[in-house]
Amino acid sequence: MRVVVPLLILVVALSLAIGFRLRSDREALSGPSGGSGEVEATAVDVSSRVGARIVGIAVKEGQSVKQGDLLVELDCAEPKTLLLEAQARLAVAKAQAQAAGASVTATERSRTAALAGQQAAQAQALALEAQMEAAERQAKRLESIPNDVPASNVDQSRAVAMGLSHQVEAAKAQANASLAQARVVSGQISASAAQAQAATAQVTGAEAAVARAELLVAECQIKAPLDAEVASVPHEVGEFTAPGSVLMRLINTRDLKATFYLPNAEVGVVQPLASAVVTADAWPDEHFDAQVQNVALEAEFTPRNIQTRSDRDRLVYPVEVRILNPGGKLRAGMPVQVTLPGTEGQHGGH
Repeated sequence: MRVVVPLLILVVALSLAIGFRLRSDREALSGPSGGSGEVEATAVDVSSRVGARIVGIAVKEGQSVKQGDLLVELDCAEPKTLLLEAQARLAVAKAQAQAAGASVTATERSRTAALAGQQAAQAQALALEAQMEAAERQAKRLESIPNDVPASNVDQSRAVAMGLSHQVEAAKAQANASLAQARVVSGQISASAAQAQAATAQVTGAEAAVARAELLVAECQIKAPLDAEVASVPHEVGEFTAPGSVLMRLINTRDLKATFYLPNAEVGVVQPLASAVVTADAWPDEHFDAQVQNVALEAEFTPRNIQTRSDRDRLVYPVEVRILNPGGKLRAGMPVQVTLPGTEGQHGGH
């Protein structure tokens, strides 16, 4: 009798345990697919392209910051000096370019004036040639007339024609001189244009130098690239930091992710972009919306030889979900439960 009672108690306990386990398995099989995971946040390391001494730190670890908030301020005396130097060189380059442009304009005007003088001299030569020919014709006509015309009149006509001939030669010489001057000025225009082009290139280079210097000066004030929380501040005021060194680490708590694992029998019920629901122990009465981002193509925890049903059941596939966290309640490292609504009873049973 003493042995029977404990045996009965043991049998009842085992029966209850087995029944509870079977019931739990049935509920799990009939419930939605899902699994446990851990919240992961995106970490952003903030750095600067300049090496300088830290003169100010505007935030502390654990503080929330908005995009554009000042995080760290560096001593930028040298970059500012470089900026002033670049701006001065730009001003000089612009003045030289303006002078070169004015020189091109002046030489173009000189060429225009020389060409106009050549055209005027040519026109004058043509007019004088016409007058000379008329005087010569007049002299010949007078010579053909009998003794009624005094010789002095003939000589006068010839003298006029001779004078006009000299004037024609002078006008032609003036036209040639103006043309030669125009050609010389054309060469000067080419030289001035080359100088102007070089000056313009110097302006472009100086503008680029100013832009680079302005970027370096801007790097002296490190601002938050996004809404986040300050995870770590590895430096103190007064420290000298090298270019590219991490000045602050930010955690984006508004856009989180978690990875859970689905058994082989359930992986067919989930697809990318499917809706998911996340619950956390810290907020048991709240549900956080999520979306499936990726379903792994390869299984994990794979046995060496998949020969039996139990081996296949040991296969699991990582599933990554993106969690919306508008209130910032979820934090990196929190354990969460992910469920896939609409998958109740769709996964395979045993």
